[in-house]
Amino acid sequence: MTEFGYFLACEEFTPAQLLDQARRAEEAGFTRLAISDHFHPWNDAQGNSPLVWSVIGALSQTVDLPVTTLVTCPTVRLHPAVTAQAAATSSVMLDGRFSLGVGTGEALNEHVHGDRWPPFADRAAMLEEAVEIMRRLFTGDLVSHRGEHYTVENARLYTVPDTPPPVLVSGFGPSAAGLAGRIGDGYVLMGNSSAPSARPAARASRWSAD
Repeated sequence: MTEFGYFLACEEFTPAQLLDQARRAEEAGFTRLAISDHFHPWNDAQGNSPLVWSVIGALSQTVDLPVTTLVTCPTVRLHPAVTAQAAATSSVMLDGRFSLGVGTGEALNEHVHGDRWPPFADRAAMLEEAVEIMRRLFTGDLVSHRGEHYTVENARLYTVPDTPPPVLVSGFGPSAAGLAGRIGDGYVLMGNSSAPSARPAARASRWSAD
């Protein structure tokens, strides 16, 4: 059954306006919310960019709708261990109604530390390793990890949901779609899912209630 969600654009509205939109969306019959995660807006005219995790915390006390990040980059600006803690807390506050949408990021947001902006192949490998780390942390077990891109030492999340949040992977094109099918619980895309670029994601599903 098709569901209709409402997208909360953090780049264009203040936190108070986003919460008001969420209330109105629930009253109008929308069945879920999605919310963007940017450090910068797309352009200066948009004029906003609140921390998404603070807004999600407020949403948990405002509406009863499921919330999905569309999308978070857990690889450059935020370490995957920190992203995992934010996602786990969000899921607890939303009583399990949280999905973690992730992607390989954009220089617009991820360059703020001044690090080199990696090519897509490197970012895809970083995302795959990041998702592995986050899934391990979602168990609440003690985690140590030394990989190609990340190190985690004796980390444990004490606030975790009963069920780990689904990880939905954003992608455009065959390579990204294949990555989503390999590491994700769902596939986030825009446009016509029957287009050739979406066909490699046969193992992935669109952001839906199916």
